[in-house]
Amino acid sequence: MKKEDKGIIISELSETIKEYNHFYLADIEALDAVKSSNLRRACFKEEIKLVVVKNKLLRKALENVEGDFEEIFKVLKGNTSVMFCNTGNVPAKLIKELGKKGGKPVLKAAYVEECAYVGENQLDVLTSIKSKNELIGEIIALLQSPAKNVISALQSGGNTIHGVLKTLGERES
Repeated sequence: MKKEDKGIIISELSETIKEYNHFYLADIEALDAVKSSNLRRACFKEEIKLVVVKNKLLRKALENVEGDFEEIFKVLKGNTSVMFCNTGNVPAKLIKELGKKGGKPVLKAAYVEECAYVGENQLDVLTSIKSKNELIGEIIALLQSPAKNVISALQSGGNTIHGVLKTLGERES
C-alpha cells in the first residue's frame, strides 16, 4: 500500500472516530461468508458502522484524535474490526447475542463514555451501561414521581373529603 493511501485511510479513520461517540474493537477472524453477512446486517440494523482495519493504521488514527487510548493500543494485535456507534451499549448487546450463537465476534476492547474497557470479561459491564437518553428518561421519571404522588393524593383525598361531607350532610337531614 502506498504511503499516500495510508495517509488517506488514517485521516478518514480519524474523522470517523471523531464523528462517533463510542467504538468497540472486536475479533471477527474466521467468520464464514454467511456469518459475516449476518453480522454486517445486524450492525446496519442497529446503526453500527462496522469497519475492518489494519492495527497500525487504527493506532495512528487514534493518535490523531483527542483522548486517552493507551489501554486500547495493547489489544491492537491480530484481526481487528471496529464497530462505531452513538449509543454505548448497543454493540455490546449485539456482540453478546451473536457470541452465544457462534462464538464470534469476540470483544477485544471498547471506548465508551470516554473510558476504555479491555477484554472480553468487560462485556457484561458494557451491556449494562445506559445511554444518555435512557438516563435522561430515568431522571425525568424520578422527578415526575413525587409530583404524581402529590396529585394522586390530592385527587383521592378530594374524593374522600367529598364522600365524608356528603355522608355528614345526609345524616343531618
